[in-house]
Amino acid sequence: MIRILKNFARRMLNAIFKRRGHIKIGFYGPPNAGKTSIANKICKDWTGEEIGVVSKVPHETRHVQFKEKVDIKYKGKSLTFKIVDTPGIATKIDYEDFVELGLKKKDAKKRAKEATQGVIESIQWLEDMDAVVVVLDSTENPYTQVNITIIGNLVARKIPILIVANKTDLKKSDMKAIETAFPEYDIVGISAKEGLNFDEFYEAIFKIAKKV
Repeated sequence: MIRILKNFARRMLNAIFKRRGHIKIGFYGPPNAGKTSIANKICKDWTGEEIGVVSKVPHETRHVQFKEKVDIKYKGKSLTFKIVDTPGIATKIDYEDFVELGLKKKDAKKRAKEATQGVIESIQWLEDMDAVVVVLDSTENPYTQVNITIIGNLVARKIPILIVANKTDLKKSDMKAIETAFPEYDIVGISAKEGLNFDEFYEAIFKIAKKV
């Protein structure tokens, strides 16, 4: 009974936030796809502050981090978002991979443990998301078990999805491969590093907000 009441209270609070224009949008995807870089760009654009640290070493983000009340304005319209940046989703996390990247064994084991907990935390936070931006590295094969699992979980929960293909500034970027892999979803190609195509990205964000 207590759990039922808690769930009811959460739904009521969610409904209130939606009516006020507060939309919780999560950034999900595999490690190093650029989730934090994109979240940083958004928060920097509209609040002047970044949300987290970026690193070339996978799983730099190992805990969910968020920024409240990010007011985004586009073409005369304004919406308030809660930006939620999540740890990268992976099916296997091996500390030896971090050792190969230069971390000491002790630090590598700690990072692997925290990264594993981060994956669990990311999945748990799905329950609170109004919409999700799935961030993919446009230089990598999009049709992977991780990407399919993420999108499958979102579809099962009926959460609106926007797919963002990041790193389009790189020569190996292949937008067509992502569009072919996920033809039923809206896809926007951007470069968080270079700040490319964010106008189209913000337009897509407002479009997905209408589905909430």
